[in-house]
Amino acid sequence: MAERLLILGGTAEGAALARGAAGLAGLTVVSSLAGRTRTPASLPGETRVGGFGGASAMADYFRATGTTMVIDATHPYAAAISRNAAEACAAVGLPRLNLVRPAWAREPGDDWIGVDDADAAAAKVVEVGTRAFLTIGRQEIGAFAGLDGVWFLVRLIDPLDTPLPLAHGEVIHGRGPFDVADERALLAAHRIDVVIAKNSGGAATYGKIAAAREAALPVVMIRRPALPGGETVDDVAAALAWIEDRLAS
Repeated sequence: MAERLLILGGTAEGAALARGAAGLAGLTVVSSLAGRTRTPASLPGETRVGGFGGASAMADYFRATGTTMVIDATHPYAAAISRNAAEACAAVGLPRLNLVRPAWAREPGDDWIGVDDADAAAAKVVEVGTRAFLTIGRQEIGAFAGLDGVWFLVRLIDPLDTPLPLAHGEVIHGRGPFDVADERALLAAHRIDVVIAKNSGGAATYGKIAAAREAALPVVMIRRPALPGGETVDDVAAALAWIEDRLAS
Protein backbone atom coordinates (compact mmCIF):
# COMPACT_ATOMS: atom_id res chain seq x y z
CA MET A 1 0.00 0.00 0.00
CA ALA A 2 1.29 3.47 -0.88
CA GLU A 3 2.22 5.58 2.08
CA ARG A 4 0.63 9.00 2.54
CA LEU A 5 2.36 11.57 4.75
CA LEU A 6 0.52 14.59 6.10
CA ILE A 7 2.80 17.44 7.17
CA LEU A 8 1.11 19.97 9.43
CA GLY A 9 3.23 22.88 8.29
CA GLY A 10 3.26 26.60 7.77
CA THR A 11 6.85 26.84 9.01
CA ALA A 12 10.24 26.88 7.32
CA GLU A 13 10.85 23.42 8.74
CA GLY A 14 7.57 22.13 7.32
CA ALA A 15 8.44 23.47 3.87
CA ALA A 16 11.96 22.00 4.01
CA LEU A 17 10.53 18.67 5.09
CA ALA A 18 8.06 18.65 2.17
CA ARG A 19 10.89 19.34 -0.26
CA GLY A 20 13.06 16.61 1.25
CA ALA A 21 10.29 14.01 1.39
CA ALA A 22 8.92 14.70 -2.08
CA GLY A 23 11.60 12.57 -3.74
CA LEU A 24 11.09 9.48 -1.59
CA ALA A 25 9.74 6.55 -3.58
CA GLY A 26 6.36 5.16 -2.59
CA LEU A 27 5.33 8.27 -0.65
CA THR A 28 2.66 10.87 -1.31
CA VAL A 29 3.36 14.11 0.55
CA VAL A 30 0.56 16.45 1.62
CA SER A 31 1.30 19.79 3.31
CA SER A 32 -1.49 21.28 5.40
CA LEU A 33 -1.36 25.06 5.90
CA ALA A 34 -3.54 27.13 8.20
CA GLY A 35 -4.04 29.80 5.55
CA ARG A 36 -2.97 32.77 7.65
CA THR A 37 -0.33 33.85 5.13
CA ARG A 38 -1.75 35.14 1.86
CA THR A 39 1.14 34.09 -0.37
CA PRO A 40 2.68 30.89 1.02
CA ALA A 41 5.69 29.46 -0.71
CA SER A 42 5.06 26.89 -3.42
CA LEU A 43 5.57 23.34 -2.14
CA PRO A 44 6.06 20.01 -3.87
CA GLY A 45 3.37 17.39 -3.51
CA GLU A 46 -0.20 18.19 -2.54
CA THR A 47 -1.30 21.17 -0.47
CA ARG A 48 -4.44 21.71 1.59
CA VAL A 49 -5.31 25.04 3.18
CA GLY A 50 -7.49 25.73 6.21
CA GLY A 51 -8.44 24.14 9.48
CA PHE A 52 -9.87 20.68 10.02
CA GLY A 53 -12.65 21.57 12.45
CA GLY A 54 -11.29 19.81 15.51
CA ALA A 55 -9.75 16.46 16.41
CA SER A 56 -12.73 14.35 15.36
CA ALA A 57 -12.91 15.96 11.93
CA MET A 58 -9.16 15.56 11.54
CA ALA A 59 -9.47 11.86 12.30
CA ASP A 60 -12.20 11.62 9.66
CA TYR A 61 -9.85 13.32 7.19
CA PHE A 62 -7.13 10.77 7.94
CA ARG A 63 -9.53 7.89 7.25
CA ALA A 64 -11.02 9.44 4.11
CA THR A 65 -7.66 10.23 2.53
CA GLY A 66 -5.77 7.11 3.55
CA THR A 67 -3.20 9.07 5.55
CA THR A 68 -0.65 6.69 7.04
CA MET A 69 1.70 8.97 8.97
CA VAL A 70 1.66 12.51 10.36
CA ILE A 71 4.44 14.96 11.16
CA ASP A 72 3.46 17.99 13.20
CA ALA A 73 5.81 20.74 12.02
CA THR A 74 3.57 23.63 13.04
CA HIS A 75 4.73 26.78 14.83
CA PRO A 76 5.70 26.16 18.47
CA TYR A 77 2.75 28.34 19.52
CA ALA A 78 0.13 26.50 17.44
CA ALA A 79 -0.94 24.54 20.49
CA ALA A 80 -4.54 23.84 19.44
CA ILE A 81 -3.68 22.13 16.15
CA SER A 82 -0.97 20.10 17.87
CA ARG A 83 -3.40 18.87 20.52
CA ASN A 84 -5.95 18.00 17.86
CA ALA A 85 -3.34 16.12 15.84
CA ALA A 86 -2.27 14.08 18.85
CA GLU A 87 -5.88 13.17 19.64
CA ALA A 88 -6.76 12.36 16.04
CA CYS A 89 -3.68 10.22 15.47
CA ALA A 90 -4.41 8.29 18.66
CA ALA A 91 -8.00 7.72 17.54
CA VAL A 92 -6.97 6.36 14.13
CA GLY A 93 -3.78 4.65 15.28
CA LEU A 94 -1.40 6.64 13.09
CA PRO A 95 2.29 7.20 13.84
CA ARG A 96 2.93 10.86 14.67
CA LEU A 97 6.17 12.78 14.96
CA ASN A 98 6.67 16.25 16.42
CA LEU A 99 9.21 18.40 14.57
CA VAL A 100 9.90 21.24 16.99
CA ARG A 101 12.62 23.82 16.44
CA PRO A 102 14.69 24.47 19.58
CA ALA A 103 13.76 27.51 21.64
CA TRP A 104 16.14 30.43 21.96
CA ALA A 105 18.34 30.25 25.04
CA ARG A 106 18.95 33.26 27.23
CA GLU A 107 22.47 34.64 26.77
CA PRO A 108 24.56 36.96 28.96
CA GLY A 109 23.18 40.47 28.61
CA ASP A 110 19.64 39.37 27.76
CA ASP A 111 16.94 41.08 29.83
CA TRP A 112 14.01 38.74 29.31
CA ILE A 113 10.77 39.09 31.22
CA GLY A 114 8.92 35.80 30.87
CA VAL A 115 5.12 35.78 30.65
CA ASP A 116 2.62 33.06 29.78
CA ASP A 117 0.45 34.76 27.17
CA ALA A 118 -0.37 37.97 25.32
CA ASP A 119 -2.62 39.28 28.09
CA ALA A 120 0.20 38.93 30.59
CA ALA A 121 2.56 40.60 28.12
CA ALA A 122 0.18 43.57 27.83
CA ALA A 123 0.05 43.90 31.61
CA LYS A 124 3.83 43.79 31.86
CA VAL A 125 4.82 46.10 28.99
CA VAL A 126 3.31 49.18 30.65
CA GLU A 127 5.73 48.66 33.53
CA VAL A 128 8.88 48.64 31.42
CA GLY A 129 8.43 50.83 28.34
CA THR A 130 6.44 53.32 26.31
CA ARG A 131 7.57 52.48 22.74
CA ALA A 132 7.21 48.79 21.99
CA PHE A 133 8.21 46.61 19.06
CA LEU A 134 5.38 44.06 18.87
CA THR A 135 6.25 40.92 16.90
CA ILE A 136 3.79 38.21 17.93
CA GLY A 137 1.62 37.91 14.80
CA ARG A 138 -1.82 39.26 14.06
CA GLN A 139 -3.95 36.89 16.10
CA GLU A 140 -3.21 38.41 19.52
CA ILE A 141 -2.74 42.11 18.78
CA GLY A 142 -6.08 42.84 20.42
CA ALA A 143 -4.65 42.00 23.84
CA PHE A 144 -2.80 45.35 23.70
CA ALA A 145 -5.78 47.44 22.56
CA GLY A 146 -6.44 49.15 25.88
CA LEU A 147 -2.93 50.49 26.46
CA ASP A 148 -3.10 54.26 25.93
CA GLY A 149 0.37 54.91 27.35
CA VAL A 150 2.31 52.74 24.90
CA TRP A 151 3.13 53.34 21.21
CA PHE A 152 3.53 50.14 19.18
CA LEU A 153 5.55 49.29 16.11
CA VAL A 154 3.79 46.17 14.80
CA ARG A 155 5.49 43.99 12.21
CA LEU A 156 3.33 41.62 10.15
CA ILE A 157 3.83 39.51 7.06
CA ASP A 158 0.54 40.54 5.43
CA PRO A 159 -1.57 43.72 5.73
CA LEU A 160 -4.41 43.70 8.23
CA ASP A 161 -7.94 43.42 6.87
CA THR A 162 -9.20 45.82 9.54
CA PRO A 163 -7.73 48.95 11.20
CA LEU A 164 -4.97 48.40 13.74
CA PRO A 165 -6.82 47.88 17.06
CA LEU A 166 -4.33 49.90 19.08
CA ALA A 167 -4.60 53.39 20.49
CA HIS A 168 -1.18 54.40 19.19
CA GLY A 169 0.99 52.62 16.69
CA GLU A 170 2.22 51.87 13.20
CA VAL A 171 2.29 48.70 11.10
CA ILE A 172 5.23 47.64 8.98
CA HIS A 173 5.43 44.54 6.82
CA GLY A 174 8.23 42.08 6.28
CA ARG A 175 9.06 38.42 6.00
CA GLY A 176 12.20 37.04 7.63
CA PRO A 177 15.00 36.37 7.81
CA PHE A 178 15.88 39.68 9.47
CA ASP A 179 19.53 40.34 10.20
CA VAL A 180 20.88 41.98 13.33
CA ALA A 181 22.10 45.15 11.63
CA ASP A 182 18.69 45.89 10.12
CA GLU A 183 16.92 45.14 13.39
CA ARG A 184 19.35 47.37 15.27
CA ALA A 185 18.61 50.22 12.87
CA LEU A 186 14.85 49.63 13.12
CA LEU A 187 14.88 49.78 16.91
CA ALA A 188 16.92 52.97 16.87
CA ALA A 189 14.88 54.69 14.16
CA HIS A 190 11.64 54.17 16.06
CA ARG A 191 13.15 54.84 19.50
CA ILE A 192 11.99 51.44 20.74
CA ASP A 193 12.50 50.84 24.45
CA VAL A 194 10.93 47.37 24.82
CA VAL A 195 10.47 44.36 22.55
CA ILE A 196 7.52 41.96 22.82
CA ALA A 197 8.15 38.56 21.25
CA LYS A 198 7.41 34.87 21.30
CA ASN A 199 10.24 32.40 21.79
CA SER A 200 9.84 31.08 18.26
CA GLY A 201 13.37 29.74 17.96
CA GLY A 202 15.33 29.53 14.73
CA ALA A 203 17.51 32.07 12.99
CA ALA A 204 14.96 33.92 10.84
CA THR A 205 13.64 36.25 13.55
CA TYR A 206 16.46 36.07 16.10
CA GLY A 207 17.94 39.35 14.88
CA LYS A 208 15.57 41.41 17.02
CA ILE A 209 16.58 39.47 20.13
CA ALA A 210 20.29 40.03 19.47
CA ALA A 211 19.66 43.70 18.67
CA ALA A 212 17.69 44.16 21.90
CA ARG A 213 20.55 42.59 23.84
CA GLU A 214 23.06 44.96 22.22
CA ALA A 215 20.88 47.95 23.08
CA ALA A 216 20.20 46.71 26.63
CA LEU A 217 16.45 46.67 25.97
CA PRO A 218 14.04 44.48 27.92
CA VAL A 219 12.24 41.74 25.98
CA VAL A 220 8.82 40.69 27.20
CA MET A 221 9.04 37.05 26.11
CA ILE A 222 5.88 34.98 25.81
CA ARG A 223 6.76 31.45 26.87
CA ARG A 224 5.97 28.49 24.68
CA PRO A 225 2.73 26.65 25.48
CA ALA A 226 2.82 23.06 26.62
CA LEU A 227 2.56 20.72 23.65
CA PRO A 228 1.37 17.10 23.55
CA GLY A 229 3.95 14.43 24.15
CA GLY A 230 5.16 11.86 21.71
CA GLU A 231 8.27 11.21 19.66
CA THR A 232 9.99 14.51 18.95
CA VAL A 233 12.92 15.66 16.81
CA ASP A 234 14.38 19.11 16.39
CA ASP A 235 15.61 19.13 12.79
CA VAL A 236 14.45 18.20 9.31
CA ALA A 237 17.15 15.56 8.77
CA ALA A 238 15.91 13.58 11.76
CA ALA A 239 12.32 13.86 10.54
CA LEU A 240 13.34 12.54 7.11
CA ALA A 241 15.12 9.63 8.78
CA TRP A 242 11.89 8.88 10.70
CA ILE A 243 9.95 8.79 7.42
CA GLU A 244 12.51 6.54 5.76
CA ASP A 245 12.41 4.12 8.69
CA ARG A 246 8.66 3.74 8.21
CA LEU A 247 8.92 3.33 4.48
CA ALA A 248 11.46 0.56 4.97
CA SER A 249 9.42 -1.32 7.57
